[in-house]
Parts: sequence; C-alpha cells; structure tokens
Amino acid sequence: MLHSKKNDDPSSQSNFLPLYGRNAMEKSVPKFELPEDSMDADTAYGLIHDELMLDGNARLNLATFVTTWMEPQAEKLMTETFDKNLIDKDEYPFTAALEERCVNIVSRLFNAPDTGVGASAIGSSEAVMLAGMALKWRWRKRMEALGKPADKPNIVMGNNVQVVWEKFARYWEVEPRYIEMEPGQYEISPEKVLEVIDENTIAVVPILGVTYTGAFEPVEAIHEALVEYNARTGNEIPIHVDAASGGFVAPFLHPDLKWDFRLPLVKSINVSGHKYGLVYPGVGWVVWRSHEELPEELIFHVNYLGGDMPTFTLNFSRPGNQIVGQYYNFLRLGREGYTNIMSAMRDTAVYLSGEIEKLGPFELLSRGDTIPVFAFSLKKSDHYTVFDLSDKLREHGWQVPAYTMPPKVQDLAVLRVCVREGFSRDLADMLLADLKAAVEHFDKMKGFESPHAHHKGKTHKNC
Repeated sequence: MLHSKKNDDPSSQSNFLPLYGRNAMEKSVPKFELPEDSMDADTAYGLIHDELMLDGNARLNLATFVTTWMEPQAEKLMTETFDKNLIDKDEYPFTAALEERCVNIVSRLFNAPDTGVGASAIGSSEAVMLAGMALKWRWRKRMEALGKPADKPNIVMGNNVQVVWEKFARYWEVEPRYIEMEPGQYEISPEKVLEVIDENTIAVVPILGVTYTGAFEPVEAIHEALVEYNARTGNEIPIHVDAASGGFVAPFLHPDLKWDFRLPLVKSINVSGHKYGLVYPGVGWVVWRSHEELPEELIFHVNYLGGDMPTFTLNFSRPGNQIVGQYYNFLRLGREGYTNIMSAMRDTAVYLSGEIEKLGPFELLSRGDTIPVFAFSLKKSDHYTVFDLSDKLREHGWQVPAYTMPPKVQDLAVLRVCVREGFSRDLADMLLADLKAAVEHFDKMKGFESPHAHHKGKTHKNC
C-alpha cells in the first residue's frame, strides 16, 4: 500500500479542499478592517469574484461614455504593462516615448500649428484642471502686464458642463459664470456668451459633446463673436474646448467642422482617451495650441528617479498601461479604423433613436448623429415617468440613466443612451424590445402610482 507523506502545515491542506468547503467560505470575512490571518489565494479570489458578480454588466451599461470593450491584443499589452510607472521616464523610456507619440498624434488630429504640446492625464477631469490652471496663469500675466488687478478671474460656460468644471472653479478660486439652459435650447450661444464676458474672463468653454444630450455647442460661431469682441475691446479672451466626449469623434465623422486649432482663439483642448478614444479607464489628454500657451512655471523638473523629467500633472505615480492601450488603438486603427468604428456606432445610435421615436410616447432631444449619444423624454404620461422606465429596464440588465435637465429646464426628465464599441445592432434591437415591453407594462397599469411622480433629483453631471 502506498502512503502519502503527512504534511503538518495546516494551510497546505486547503489546496485539497473544494473551494466552497473551506472555512473562509463558511463565515463572513472582515469588511472594514484587516483580517488577523492570511488565507489561500484562490479563496481570496473566490470571495472577491463572487461579490463582484453583483455589479451590473458593463456591456449593458448605457449610462456611461466610458469604454467597456477592447481587443484581446490590447488587453494583453495593457496587462503586460500594469507594473510600469509612467512617471519613471528614465527607467521606462519606451513607455515615455509612446506617451510623447500620443500627444503628437492628438495635437495633429486637432490641427495644431505647432509640434505636440500636451500631457496625458488620468482622464478629462485631470486634463481640465491642467488646462484651467494654464488659462488662469496666462490671464494673470496679461493683467499684470497691463497694470490691472488680477484677483477676480472668471470663466464662462453653460450650466450643462460636467461637474469637473465646477470643481475647477471652486478649487482654483475662479468665478464660474454660467449661461443657463432654456426650454428647447440646451447649448450655449454666441449671444449669451457676449452678455457675460469681460476683461477678467480667463476663457469661454464650449462643449463638443454635451453630457446631457451629446450635442456639439457652436464653437466656430462663438469664436467669430469673440474675434469681433476682442478687436473692439482690446481684450484677449481665449477659448478652451471641452472635447471629452466628441474629440475622438468629430475628426472622423465631421472632418469639415471647425472647432479645433483651426480657430486661432482655441488655445487648449481636453479629450478623454477612455471615452471614444476606445481605451479602458482612465486616460485623458490635454493639448495646447503652442508652447506659449503653457506657462513654464507650471512645469516641474525632477531628477530623483534618474534623468531630468519635466512634469505637469496633478498626480505622480500611475501605471503606463493606459498609454500603451491608447497607442495600440492609434497604431492598429488609424484614420480608417476610427472612421469605420465611429460610423458604425453613429449608425446604430441613429437607428435606435429613430425606432424609439416610432414607438410613440417619446420625444427625441438628440438623435445620436453628432456623437453616438442621444436623449429622449416622455411626451406625456399621467401615471409613470422616465425613472420608472429606467427601473424597469434594469430588471433586464440594462442601465439606462434617467435624470433631470439643468435649472430652468429641470422639469424636463430624460433617458440617455450612450452607444459604444461592443454595442451591436442586435443588442440595440434587444434594448428596443425591452423598452417597448416596459411601455406596454405601464400602459396596462392605469392605477399605478409612480414612486418617482414628484421626483426632484439633482441634475446629472457625471458620465
């Protein structure tokens, strides 16, 4: 008879137990303090894996603009570079070189007249902060040169901006001057801009891809109004374009649209690589028109990681794998690939919005033909709301956000759909069928009293 050698190490016995027969699986584990004992790696994995099953399915999350699918080859490259600290440019020079290439690619994509001047960021939120600081510093220098006070800067934007702009204004002590949305008017206009700007305005911020509707604000028209205003007053009010959502769409679907550095007053642009740049979160980019627009005193030079490293970030250490993923997409797809993908997503969005309109109860605020995002509201209902429809769709796994519009139009509540790569026409038809079933469900419930009937929720500014 063969006898196995006895192993006195109790922890080794867990390797011979079925995963769910282990002690750690029979009791709760500490949630908010460090456990006293170690556990088997597979057991720890199983516990966390099971909890994460309760999350929603990312591919069915139509609330987010953020990428939820990438090619396996991109995932492999990103997995291989998790351990590379992007800030260690001396140790990882080729990762740093990919970042520099990406900055140049983005700059040229946006028709910059100079070589690439920009930086990568965790996302557009950090990119906005960097651009905002450069704008404030440039404005302050200009005012000091004129011998004027430089203590009351303001920035002009619609109250439809993403919440990061509110954060920038508060954190950096810049007065936000909001242009309020009006019924039927969900973007800022040149006329409204001219009403609120003055010599203390550090920039006007139009949005290329409004969070609420996906619409493009009229950058060129605002630019022309500012050219005339600056010439008449002697002021030098620039434009920063928040292209977080539309910056990687417009060059491919709307190449003749002038919104970027082709307009001389556009001094900086932010864009999210992890939205329609098609990279997993989080990576963003900020690019400037020229070196003159990025004040040198905002750039720090450090050498304690080896070599001289100029850096302009709010963060320091972060993985280089998102940069690798972005460069993979640029190299793999090129203009042809990006154009094909954006066209397919737009076609799916336009198809879906059109079919939703045909259902009858809905009115479209946008159609998904600028970026592949559209919003729609209920024309009229006396017993259910878009919030009820959002809840009902969630029963089928769909996450379709319902939210109220900004002040002055906050009585209007809408549903929004973000079509991303990986959302096929087949999935669109499935969503359409479930939405139709949800409408029929509530139509049959005439006595239904909506828990959202008097909804006064906060406006939706995150994406």
